[in-house]
Amino acid sequence: MSATAEPVALSPADREVLRGLVGQYAAIAALPVHREKARLWEAMNDLRSVRPMIWITEVPWHEFSADVPELVPRCTATWARNLENDLRRQLYAWRHFPGDMIFDDHVPCPIAWRSTSFGLVRQGELLNITNGGISSQHFEPQISSLADLPKIKEPVVTVDRADTAARLEAMRSAFGDLMPVRERGLNNYWYTPWDNLVMWYGVQEALTDLIEQPEVINAAVERIVHCYLKELDQLVALNLLADNQNNCRIGAGAYGYTTSLPRAGFNPAHPRPEHLWGCSNAQIFTEVSPDMHWEFALRHDRPWLQRWGLIAYGCCEVLDTKMEIIRRIPNVRKVSMNYRIRVERAAAAVRGDYVFSYKPNPAVFATDTWDVPKARAELERMLDCTRGGHVEIVLKDISTIARRPQHLQEWAAMAQGLVEARR
Repeated sequence: MSATAEPVALSPADREVLRGLVGQYAAIAALPVHREKARLWEAMNDLRSVRPMIWITEVPWHEFSADVPELVPRCTATWARNLENDLRRQLYAWRHFPGDMIFDDHVPCPIAWRSTSFGLVRQGELLNITNGGISSQHFEPQISSLADLPKIKEPVVTVDRADTAARLEAMRSAFGDLMPVRERGLNNYWYTPWDNLVMWYGVQEALTDLIEQPEVINAAVERIVHCYLKELDQLVALNLLADNQNNCRIGAGAYGYTTSLPRAGFNPAHPRPEHLWGCSNAQIFTEVSPDMHWEFALRHDRPWLQRWGLIAYGCCEVLDTKMEIIRRIPNVRKVSMNYRIRVERAAAAVRGDYVFSYKPNPAVFATDTWDVPKARAELERMLDCTRGGHVEIVLKDISTIARRPQHLQEWAAMAQGLVEARR
């Protein structure tokens, strides 16, 4: 959901802050390296890789800001400060741990839209782990029988065109002479029925009922998928989807550059799912058998998966023993797995048929002194096993860097050296 509640206003001071940042961004975006990186991402996603690619995301920015002046926000309007934070973080990442990141050739103005969602709000004790929003959640069950399923409601989507137009005009007036400003719709629709189900059902309760009440679980997943599809239909009707065969994040992976999309008949003024990347996952199913993964997740996902041009499947679940069922998805192109897999088995199962979206272990950053040889060995082993394949290394879920940004910079430089050597 994207929306702003406050009136659109931009003070002279906020205007100057944003102009300075957009000017820096525009200068970097014009560098030829971005076009070269785009060709490399495209080759990887087209399954004709030149080398493995690197992307770093989900950085614990709260551990930087207090000590890094270039990250301290100065805008007063909330919407302007959100834009400012995004610009500052992209500029900082470019200077210190760029990986293979690519800058936009414009400044996006997100369309303001709202969804009523599914009618249920997660309940239960929340334990704050860090000041950056990392928390542990106990989920209080709200669904336990077929009689509870009507609690899951069909979402209703609305658009605030006036708010969007006002921000678009304010942005163009402030810095449109430095860089184009364009409306942007939803370009990475995070579809994950099981993430929703466990929040409403309880983790232990849902997994237990795979055996004790399979009819309830199947009916609940089917209801959630139905509601997702109803929301998608509204997004299409309201023209809220956006191109994502570019430097947009795809699912839990990295960029979507590819020549496989859009399909014939694409209308750029009204993007539809069949011309775009979609995604799916069932993160809670790491310890669930392939047969049960298919029965309670993937077979229900098929109506959703079939709507999209290409699919990125997985997030942090272990899928090295489940490629047989993943191969039943006709339009899957990326498969995401994290470090808990047996990488040799995963590489043999994925082969060169898909992009292997590998998630390194972010725990290496959690201590005051980090083990560079250990981090290097993890990547070298994975790269050796996947030689000849198509690999993106997506460093994510970085809960902490122990307030030592230099470790992240060192990891980025080390990883870049390893992938450059694989050309």
